[in-house]
Amino acid sequence: MADRIAAPGATVAIMGDGSLWTHESQWTQALRELIQRYLGPSRRAGARGTYTAPSRSYREDLTATAWSDVAEHSIPVTRTWTPSDVLGYLRTTSFAGPELFGEHHAAFEAEARALLQTHADEGELLERTVFTVLLARRSRTGS
Repeated sequence: MADRIAAPGATVAIMGDGSLWTHESQWTQALRELIQRYLGPSRRAGARGTYTAPSRSYREDLTATAWSDVAEHSIPVTRTWTPSDVLGYLRTTSFAGPELFGEHHAAFEAEARALLQTHADEGELLERTVFTVLLARRSRTGS
């Protein structure tokens, strides 16, 4: 679709850095295990399904299209969270939104807050991650 609607010299950007579900640290691992204790071992994807990892990366998808001239940029990022920030974030996700817990949501949040406070250093939790930006142009030999 991007190939059909984008201007001839356009660049497509795909960017992101995962989520607290995929971030590897002691506190995110403990949080993920707590979520799984409530919701089961599979990563949820909303109220009706579970997450299925894509078979190819965005880079692989792009290189198989007219947007095959791909440059990747990695930007280290450190975020500081409080336990309340994390709980607010979780409420917006498809893997730990309140509707998934039903009547157990308040109990989950209380347990999650206590867990996060044990991992917080002076009230803060650090997330060190890499923000990836893929910039793709149409191949010079393509369309």
